[in-house]
Amino acid sequence: MQKPVTIRDVARRAGVSAGTVSRVMGGFPGVAEETRQRVLARIEELGYRPNPAAQRLSSGKSLTVAVTVPFFTLPSVSARLNGAINLLAGTSYDLIIHNIQEPEERPSCFQNIPRRRQADGLLIISISPLCDSEVACLVEADIPIVLIDADHPRLDSLPRVVVDDEDGGRVATEHLLGLGHRRIGFMGDLADNPFHRNSTQDRLRGHCQALAAAGVEPRDQDRLEAGHSRAEARRIARGQLVSPDRPTAIFAASDTQAAGVLEAARDLGLRVPEELSVVGYDDIELAEVVGLTTVRQPLFRSGQRGMQLLLDALRGHPSPPSREVLPLELVVRGTTGPPPS
Repeated sequence: MQKPVTIRDVARRAGVSAGTVSRVMGGFPGVAEETRQRVLARIEELGYRPNPAAQRLSSGKSLTVAVTVPFFTLPSVSARLNGAINLLAGTSYDLIIHNIQEPEERPSCFQNIPRRRQADGLLIISISPLCDSEVACLVEADIPIVLIDADHPRLDSLPRVVVDDEDGGRVATEHLLGLGHRRIGFMGDLADNPFHRNSTQDRLRGHCQALAAAGVEPRDQDRLEAGHSRAEARRIARGQLVSPDRPTAIFAASDTQAAGVLEAARDLGLRVPEELSVVGYDDIELAEVVGLTTVRQPLFRSGQRGMQLLLDALRGHPSPPSREVLPLELVVRGTTGPPPS
C-alpha cells in the first residue's frame, strides 16, 4: 500500500522547510512569489492533501470561518453567501453557517458570537438594522468580524460592505418618471416584518425623494406591503390593479415581489409594459428570465469582497476599518415603457 504524501515530502521536493509549505497553503505573507509557485507546483505534482486535524494543531487555529445569515434561501442572501463561499474555496478554511430562521434566535446569535477556539473569523450577512446591544457584542468580540449588507453608525471599528439602497430607490423611480409616469406605486416588505429589515424603508425613501423632486405627490393607496414571496405579492398587487384608478407603474423593492406583480398583471389581462410598467430590485436570475427591468445589486461580488476582507485579517494584514459602498446599476429590460395615453 502506498504511503500517504506528507508535508515533509512536499518540503523536501520543493527544497524548503515544512513551515514554508504550511505558510503557502495558509496564504500567509512572508514567502517569495517564486518560492510560493514552486511549492504549489510540488503540491499539485505529489497530490498532497493536508490532514485538517494536523493543520489545526500546528497553526493553533480552528481553520474555520463562521457565517451568520437570515433565511439563506432568500435569493439575495443566497447570492451573497455563494460569493463568500466561492472565495473561501481553495483555502484551508472550513465554513460553518448559522442560519437565523426565527426572530427569537437573533439575540442568542449575538450574545454567543464564536470564540477563537470555535472559529477564526465571522462574516455577518444581511442582518439589519443592528441595535445598540448587538453592536456592543460585535465590538467586544475577540475574533475578526466583517459585515455585508449590515450597518450601524457606531460600527466604525469594523469593515462593512454595503450598497446605497436609498439611491437605488431613487434611480428606479427616476427611470419611471423619465418615461412619463406620474402614478407610480411602491411595493415593499411588511412594516411589521419580524427581522425589521431596513432596506425596504431605504428604497422607499429614495422613491419618495425622486417623486418629490419631480413635483409628484405620492398617494397612500399606491403604497403596498407584502411578504417576501411571489405568491403574496401577486395577491396584493391584484387587489390594487383591479382599481380603475390604479398606478401606471409599480416599483417593487425586490425582484421576487416584482415577479408577483407581473403575474397579477397577467391574471388581469394587463399588457406589460403597454398598460403597466414594473421595476424590481436585486437582479437575481429570475429577473433575466422574465425580462424584468431592475436595479442590479452586486450580490455575488459583495459576498466575495466581504470574505476577502475577512481572509486578509486572518492572514495578518487587515484593512483599516471602512464602509465600502458598492455601485448599483439600472438594468433596463422589457417591463418598462411610457404610460398608456
